[in-house]
Amino acid sequence: MTDNLINRAELLMEQQRYSEAEKILRDVLATNPTDIQVLALLSEVSLQLNKYDEAYMLINSAIGVSPDIGHLFYIKARITIHQDKYDEAEENISRALELDPADADFYALWASIKLTRKQFEKALELANKALELDAQNLLGLNIRSTALLKLNKKDESYKTIEGALKEDPNNAYTHANYGWGLLEKGDHKKALEHFRESLKNDPNFSYAQAGMVEALKANNLFYRLFLKYAFWIGNLTAKYQWGVIIGFYLGVKVLKSVAQNNQALQPFLTPLVILLSLIAFSTWVISPLSNLFLRLNPYGKHLLDKKEIVSSNFVGASLLVFLIGVLFYFIASDDKFLTVAFFGFAMMLPLGTMFNATKVKHALIIYTAAMALIGAGAVYITFTTGEIFNMLTPIFVIGFIGFQWAANFFLIRENNV
Repeated sequence: MTDNLINRAELLMEQQRYSEAEKILRDVLATNPTDIQVLALLSEVSLQLNKYDEAYMLINSAIGVSPDIGHLFYIKARITIHQDKYDEAEENISRALELDPADADFYALWASIKLTRKQFEKALELANKALELDAQNLLGLNIRSTALLKLNKKDESYKTIEGALKEDPNNAYTHANYGWGLLEKGDHKKALEHFRESLKNDPNFSYAQAGMVEALKANNLFYRLFLKYAFWIGNLTAKYQWGVIIGFYLGVKVLKSVAQNNQALQPFLTPLVILLSLIAFSTWVISPLSNLFLRLNPYGKHLLDKKEIVSSNFVGASLLVFLIGVLFYFIASDDKFLTVAFFGFAMMLPLGTMFNATKVKHALIIYTAAMALIGAGAVYITFTTGEIFNMLTPIFVIGFIGFQWAANFFLIRENNV
């Protein structure tokens, strides 16, 4: 009877009916709380239902009963990846391989961790090891392809991913992975085809949905240029990302200083400083602004999540405030409207990034709300007293500058695990 229930639960899991499988497995576990197979299956179900803490507790129970089964540590490694515990994930997959060194899936998972941690050479080495054990291992093929792309071995990368598609032409992950690779290469049209195929096979696949959004936005030349920058800096480790940011900031400061102290060079350097500052600013707001325009696309509007829609609305409203401020300044020739324009322009930056994932929950949202209140207060004081530079103005300016450093800190920390 128990075996039939377990088989029924496994069938439901294959059909992705995880909630139904969970109910059956919990009933079985109630009669035998130390059943390794049931604990492992229930942990897998909890993982698929995003109940990571529960999955972690269940797999620990299974390991406590039988600490010599590699597959249990493999499941635990996958759970800890979702919990952003990458050091622990590596410890678990290493233990799994000690217990079962001939499992290709274990090597492929470890390769995926190394890829996430931007250790591309090691990711390639582990993916190759997985493929030595199983030449058709799909995760191994996908990770190998991506690692080769990051190492600028593009031809070999595409041969690998095409080989993965031959093994399973309808695999949603492989099509999405191929799409992201093509997007990084700059071929957004072909990337779009693969994201479409991926979503045809799995309509709710978020990895493919995110790729589709980027590919649609890449129809715009400026966004394509931004994507090149985003991929380039995203492939750098934290210290090099900080090096680029600090180097750019110092470079602009030096050019500005030279322009101020050399009248002959001012006509050339001042426009360059302004251009570089606008380019830096645009990297923060181009994505939500593109989302605003993407909502006019009959396909794209269904791909944006709630946060992206809200962020694009706020950025659009902020841009409107900026334009109104500029318009009224020219109509009324009143400097007070410049504060409205500056407030609208400056707020596009925090409003465009406030929903970005950070390890400190809601940190950027709170910072953005504080800036909005201070900025609105500064504008109010300007219009009631006529003071353009009032007591809140320097606080807002410092907050605006500080936000860029704070956001970079949180985002770099989030993207380097």
